[in-house]
Amino acid sequence: MTDVYLLETDLDGAWYPFHHCRPAAELRAGAWLVRERWEAIAGAETRAIFAPPHLRGFTEEGVPAVVEAAEVMGPAIVGLSTFAPAGVPLELPKRAAVLVNDDHAVGWWVPVGERWTPERPPEGDELPVDGLRLHGAYDLVTALEYFLVADTADFTHEGGDPMPDGSLLIGDPTDVVLLGARIEPGVVFDVSQGAVVVEQHASVRSGTRLEGPLYVGPGTEILGGTIGHSAFGPRCKVRGEITSSVFLGYGNKAHEGFLGHSVVGRWVNLGAGTTTSNLKNTYGGIRVDIDGTRHETGRQLLGTLFGDHAKTAIGTQMDTGSVVGTGANVFGWQRPPKYVRPFAWGADGVMRPDGFLDIASRVLPRRQVEFTEGVRESLHRIYEHATAG
Repeated sequence: MTDVYLLETDLDGAWYPFHHCRPAAELRAGAWLVRERWEAIAGAETRAIFAPPHLRGFTEEGVPAVVEAAEVMGPAIVGLSTFAPAGVPLELPKRAAVLVNDDHAVGWWVPVGERWTPERPPEGDELPVDGLRLHGAYDLVTALEYFLVADTADFTHEGGDPMPDGSLLIGDPTDVVLLGARIEPGVVFDVSQGAVVVEQHASVRSGTRLEGPLYVGPGTEILGGTIGHSAFGPRCKVRGEITSSVFLGYGNKAHEGFLGHSVVGRWVNLGAGTTTSNLKNTYGGIRVDIDGTRHETGRQLLGTLFGDHAKTAIGTQMDTGSVVGTGANVFGWQRPPKYVRPFAWGADGVMRPDGFLDIASRVLPRRQVEFTEGVRESLHRIYEHATAG
């Protein structure tokens, strides 16, 4: 049985706001997490994620052990968490191999009897792997564009529940895949550009227009509006106009407001009327500024990157290419800056660790997630790292 291990270094500022709060392997690239994409091409589960010190012990349901990099004995695949495989299963040779994409090493195949170490990965022949190298958090939007059509199309081979009475359809009915979801009458399914997949225990309220490609994760509630070209993880609540955006899971946008080409971390709450700009007036390329350092994204369309546990006040308006740090509370500005530091409390304050943990302890149980001592310790380490210096 082949094991999977995922390796990430201490990622640079281009990965803000997520490099403070979660392993890159647990970010959503298309419909699936990066980790799930590696597992798909390996046909195996991940044994561990090798991560920097502040993320070791990261605790979240379904996530494997997050630990210091260590020796790995074959048979195993060690993959970089900054690479998202396309999903084609690997044909593994008998000898060790370096996994490459566009002439860049993205992982290693370690056969039986051989070992991988962080200091000296094994050498071998090159084994090409299809997928997308991720250069920063903004590339999660690029990954959505790259993967989502194929990701949702994969579900059409499995079939699903019949279209419910009262639904309106634009396109081929086989491109609507309902897997135990509750759909109220009056929902429009537009699958002319890609399939719409709605997972079990999810629900869609009457008056919603769903535009494919679209993936709606388990337990997510779509409350109204035009929702398309996006991927939602588990247990989100969304409403309004949302396009080309990624929700990692447990996010809340239950009110009106436009969200475009954005990434929403776990446990984010967007106040009523929160709106993102995703296109510059000049139609030029978008840069993100992280604590005084500018990063070129190579994108013309980019909204806001919201770190885990971030929150916005009602009526918040975010500029193109804005970045909101982990745990930040956005209020008190006439218009927020494009860079909001981690755990900001309004325009001038910093949230205290006990205050942040108390809020998290109240928020998680609202979605039936237990706030354990392990979760508390993990979040405290994240806070200490994000606010150091």
